Amino acid sequence: MSGPALHLAVELDGDGAHPAAWRRAAHSPDQLLTPRRVARVAAVAENAGFTLITLDDGVLPPGGSPDPVGRIGAVERAAFVAASTSTIGIAPVVPVTYAEPFHVSSQLASLDHISAGRAGWVVAEEEQPGAARAWGRPPVEGAEARARESRDGVTVARALWDSWEDDAVVRSVATSRYLDRDRLHYVDFTGETYAVKGPAIVPRPPQGQLVVLGRPERLSADLLDVALVDGRDVAAVASAAAGAGTPRVFAEVEVALDTPDATGAERVADLERHAPWTDRGRLRHVGPADHLVALLAELGRHVDGVRLRPLVLDEDLPVLSRLVLPALSERRLVARPLPGTSLRSTLGLERPANRFATAAALEDAR
Repeated sequence: MSGPALHLAVELDGDGAHPAAWRRAAHSPDQLLTPRRVARVAAVAENAGFTLITLDDGVLPPGGSPDPVGRIGAVERAAFVAASTSTIGIAPVVPVTYAEPFHVSSQLASLDHISAGRAGWVVAEEEQPGAARAWGRPPVEGAEARARESRDGVTVARALWDSWEDDAVVRSVATSRYLDRDRLHYVDFTGETYAVKGPAIVPRPPQGQLVVLGRPERLSADLLDVALVDGRDVAAVASAAAGAGTPRVFAEVEVALDTPDATGAERVADLERHAPWTDRGRLRHVGPADHLVALLAELGRHVDGVRLRPLVLDEDLPVLSRLVLPALSERRLVARPLPGTSLRSTLGLERPANRFATAAALEDAR
């Protein structure tokens, strides 16, 4: 545990966690992918005091008929949000089942530069066969093979983020030098399915290493900064958190809150007429805001943070902003991110030393 403050993240993809959430949204479906919509929802989350927003993604469109499908890439949305926010952390979901880790690491490093050190990465997997066809690549079949691709992808990205030492950029007008070439390094990674030599094409991120979030059952603890754990009740979440072995642990919680117009149960029932809210083994709260406050306070005894997945963003996010986060703040159970603070600092994580600079220093000391 990082301390008494619970860090709250919120998933902002689409119109909400329910596949038919668009039916209760406060906007017409054609407004979902507009810049104004993306910026407005992110601003609500930042003003409410959330630590982090996440943006789901995948090469295949979400949902299915008769619901609207389609999304803008998470990294592109994250870059846009980074330019319109100032304190909140931003973590796109980026699978590396088929994507090239070299390009992923460059995109995420660029995002950290754009956001001045507020970027994270939620590691996920592409499980549908159609994803391989979309990428034009042979399918990665089986859970272990997908986990291997994720492990290798994160390993490569982390090595590439270190392939530029912090002072590799010189920018000397007098000597016409931009780089100190001795401070750029090959990563020389060789895995089961590919090899990467490096170095990166983007300078080291401001955080040194972005905050990496993922499933502890899919990635080893040494590759993760934040484990995302599930559980249908607090006891199950506590057990999963205890075994994660990562610096920080976030619980996944789905929420459908009572609003002035309808109870959470009524809202769920209304959407269930169109599509089921799939049970993914996560803790789910349906009911009043004060009960959610109590639940989050209890979870705070076992985890460092919670990622909330609202049923319908346009209905649940205002309740979270007006009732839940202020109540938690009054009880000093959460803390708002401070301006000018990196996501790593907000989460109480140290900025890691550069592996190549450290190795060189050790060699010089011998």
